[in-house]
Amino acid sequence: MKKAQPKKGAKKRPGKIRCDACPVLCYIADGRAGACDRYANEDGTLVRVDPLVIVGRAGIEGQNLVQFMKNDGDWDGELITGKDNFVTGVGAGTTYPDYKPAPFIVSSRIDGVDMVTVVSEAIYSYCGVKIKIDTDRHLGSEQNTVRAQGQAVGHVTTGEYGSQMMSLGGVHHLTGGGKKEGRVTCDTLMNLCNGRAVELSVDGGVCVVVQAGRPPIIDNVAEERMRVGCGSAAIGMFAKQWHGHVDEVVVVDDHITGVLSEHQAGKMLGVAATGIRIKGRRSTPGRYFQVAAPGSGWGGTDIEDPLTILEDFDPKKAKPGTTLLLVSTTGDHAAYFVLDDDLKPQPQDMPPALQASVERVQENCEPALCSVMFIGGAGGSLRAGVTENPVALTRSVKDTLTYVSSGGAPVFVWPGGGITYMVDVTQMPKHSFGYVPTPAIVAPIEFTLRLDDYEALGGHMASVIPVHEALAGEDTRNIHRPTDVPWPMAERNFPWGKRGDGP
Repeated sequence: MKKAQPKKGAKKRPGKIRCDACPVLCYIADGRAGACDRYANEDGTLVRVDPLVIVGRAGIEGQNLVQFMKNDGDWDGELITGKDNFVTGVGAGTTYPDYKPAPFIVSSRIDGVDMVTVVSEAIYSYCGVKIKIDTDRHLGSEQNTVRAQGQAVGHVTTGEYGSQMMSLGGVHHLTGGGKKEGRVTCDTLMNLCNGRAVELSVDGGVCVVVQAGRPPIIDNVAEERMRVGCGSAAIGMFAKQWHGHVDEVVVVDDHITGVLSEHQAGKMLGVAATGIRIKGRRSTPGRYFQVAAPGSGWGGTDIEDPLTILEDFDPKKAKPGTTLLLVSTTGDHAAYFVLDDDLKPQPQDMPPALQASVERVQENCEPALCSVMFIGGAGGSLRAGVTENPVALTRSVKDTLTYVSSGGAPVFVWPGGGITYMVDVTQMPKHSFGYVPTPAIVAPIEFTLRLDDYEALGGHMASVIPVHEALAGEDTRNIHRPTDVPWPMAERNFPWGKRGDGP
């Protein structure tokens, strides 16, 4: 077992010690770990199993700009400002039972300004994930239940441009259902947030394998690309490339199907009317809704034969020999037709110029990926670990005096009451998330602000330690921050300029 710093306040029972890091209050035998696998009994001392993670800013060739620690973990006496190292909440421990200060309150000096970062692992019963799945395929109707291992863990929510959305977790699934539902929900959230693949099923819909930063696998088929736009947008984007090579183009789309000759883009280019008639509800010229039911076929519809969305051509406007291109919003489906003497579309080989245009549609489609955003609310008890007056922290965050991060990654703090935030899990250190079997998710959180502001909001000043003490702990893990992830201690995160007394 890895050495770790002993946890204060552990109560003992003959042969066991009790962990008070969460409401479960496990009694742990010597050499064993608690139910969460985060704390263990080492020779009668309660220790944290996972190390405290220190993020280092990468410099040339991916190395830290300054190396602060010797191999033995002792501070070497060099001036440590904290500018190029950031103590994250990963492995820090919790504030439970919430009357005590956060596990680490670290002071540093950044560009001449005294700063403090309050570091903790929060226990979230009120949390979930929002999932964006880049696909045109129909996953299931809105509000339909999403399941993992047969248990309800969330629901399908509103589809967005080129993506299907899911909302998983939340207090009702974690605590409002049966024990198995809560356990499976917690397990699903933790695996998704830690970058693992999770298989989900939608009632009345599909089975989909979701993994952050990877393509979705829908009914055993990996998605390659997301749509270039709706059918109408595709008409506007590629009208010039089609003009002169084909008489009519229909971009098939479950949402808005586009028709070149009727569309304003076609009108501006002088495309003549072809007499085409489209099933569905006409919105504005060249834009049609509900041409077919949602599905996994052409453009996110349920059709395999694109001609099924066409009515008979208008004999007063149509003429034999008219050429017709039908293409989906991803370019995955495309077909070329010519009207015969009876004004019926007959399939023909695709001309090279049109084939090139279909490939251009595909080229403009971005790779299909799954995005996982963790969302949690920093409750009053967590905030009490930062200050004796928790509402003062909330106000400081809203006033942008306090910068919130999660594992050093930037977060979006929702407006309105409380501190409800979202974070992209792919920007966080690996294995940042844990759980406690209440059930609840454990996630890192950090609050960074000026030292004088921290004192003004009633912070736990007696618990502030210099950064070199945190860096010199035996059980720490140093990692390099990827260059494409914003640095948490960047000057832009703090309002030095508008206060007028910073560097």
